[in-house]
Amino acid sequence: MKVKNIMQSPAVSCKEDTNLAKAVDLLWSCDCGVLPVVDASGKVIGIITDRDICVAVGSRNRPPADLLVRQVGLHEVVTCKPEDDVLSALEAMKVHQVRRLPVVDEAGILKGILSVNDIIRRAEQVLPGKTTELTYSDIMPVLKAISERGPIPQARLAAA
Repeated sequence: MKVKNIMQSPAVSCKEDTNLAKAVDLLWSCDCGVLPVVDASGKVIGIITDRDICVAVGSRNRPPADLLVRQVGLHEVVTCKPEDDVLSALEAMKVHQVRRLPVVDEAGILKGILSVNDIIRRAEQVLPGKTTELTYSDIMPVLKAISERGPIPQARLAAA
């Protein structure tokens, strides 16, 4: 199964100079948890999550409208391509512990987004005599890897 067969397209995105109030509005109205950050040509240059926004707003004494996406910090972005096999996208999610991958073309232009939820909805139980492209057992190791956490940094423990 190819990524292009199950990705969400078009994907909602924002720019580096988008303020956090607008970013939250996009996340809320589109019912999504991440926004790929694109440059003027539509090339993906980062990603911002709903959690990033919550932490930024909660840890600064400024209204969301006064904070820009670029001030929060952009995560290094892991992407996939429309022609990639879904199993290779799952492997990237597992290795990088991410739930969503922006889907880009050869030039890095945003074409869609693939979430672990999109993949889960397509998975099937293995049954005798039935051919299944994507199984529950393909997904469980990915969910486990995404959910694993390392030790909490000492600075966070001291602040708690």
